[in-house]
Amino acid sequence: MKKLLAMMLTASLTFSLVACGGSSANDAADTAQSAAEEVADTAEEVVEEATDAVEEAAEEGTDAVEEAAEEGTDAVEEAADAATEASGDYSIAMITDSGDITDMSFNQTTYEASKAFAEAQGVDYQYYKPTEDSNEARVAAFDNAVADGYNVIIVPGYLFAEMIATVAEENPDVTIIALDCSAGDFEGAGMDELPSNVCSFTYQEELAGYMAGYAVVKEGYTKLGFLGGMAVPAVIRYGYGFVQGANDAAKDLGNTSDVEVNYVYGGQFFGDESVTAVMDTWYQGGTEIVFACGGGIFTSAGEAAKKTGGKVVGVDVDQSGTIDGLYGDGVCVTSAMKGLAATVNSTLTDLFAGKWDSYAGKIENLGLVSGDDASLNYVQLPTDTWSMKNFTVDDYNTLVASMYAGDITVSSDIDAMPATDITVNEFDNIH
Repeated sequence: MKKLLAMMLTASLTFSLVACGGSSANDAADTAQSAAEEVADTAEEVVEEATDAVEEAAEEGTDAVEEAAEEGTDAVEEAADAATEASGDYSIAMITDSGDITDMSFNQTTYEASKAFAEAQGVDYQYYKPTEDSNEARVAAFDNAVADGYNVIIVPGYLFAEMIATVAEENPDVTIIALDCSAGDFEGAGMDELPSNVCSFTYQEELAGYMAGYAVVKEGYTKLGFLGGMAVPAVIRYGYGFVQGANDAAKDLGNTSDVEVNYVYGGQFFGDESVTAVMDTWYQGGTEIVFACGGGIFTSAGEAAKKTGGKVVGVDVDQSGTIDGLYGDGVCVTSAMKGLAATVNSTLTDLFAGKWDSYAGKIENLGLVSGDDASLNYVQLPTDTWSMKNFTVDDYNTLVASMYAGDITVSSDIDAMPATDITVNEFDNIH
């Protein structure tokens, strides 16, 4: 470009000389003509160079864009291939405890959550039900699952601690995810620490029980009952939490002398005529609402409640649809829930993403993780089916915020019934 400008300047000066006349006009004209031709040639050369430069830059830009696009496509394909490869490495099985996948409680929730995850990932899934309630039968079910090719096995409940102690180290390539097996359960089975292919989760049931007990007393119920399945740690924590919540609500309302709790364990995780007979006596004697806690034992409370217009509190999951469907609309007032499905989904998600190291050999105790959004917590009451009027969702959120902040504390001690200002009537086990 600088060259072109110089030539143009030369031409301009030449034309100026021509304009001045003189005897050399013809020579000047020739010179000017030559200069003009040279300017034209130079201009054409510069234009060609500029055009070539632009085309070269465009080609380089296109190549860069294409290269980046190819790299991005390759990265996406590699990630997809890795995910597919990881999914292909796993197949999922679930083994039931003494109940089955239609118990509308612990087993069913675990079964449905693990099955849904497997289907979403496109991996094989199966559940196994032990032939009887024994460690030998549970070990046999585990062995059957492994023989069938399943290498991720999910087990719900403390009953599996002994099975895990028997099979875990002999099957290091099988990942075992246990729900509700505590350190005490494993120690009782002779296992001081978990191997790296096992993780377990426990829940702060006392917090969920507290929420339920507090809520129903605030709602206006004063004659309460607690029907536990078996007196195992998780059930005891639910029950003692329920009593603590009822006691604190009664103190807030100033009616501790009016609130009374009947308290019993059925000795099993299912209802029968004997359990129903006790519940009949309670409801007919003035009990208004019973927290039925332990697998299918809620059926005895529901059957008795239906006869007198009584109410029931569900457990583990939102049981309103199940209980109301069986015994009438509005029978289930609320449920003390723990995040079984959320635990299964998050753990399997991390396993498939290659993040098992954060779980390996660990027992995690899950409870409150948010004071602002109660739905994020691993222990909670169901707000989607809320039916209480005097104790509102806003009241519940305020309660959760106070518990999360530590303003309200709930004891997890299961050695003895908590001291209370309300009356608690403890009964011998039904079975």
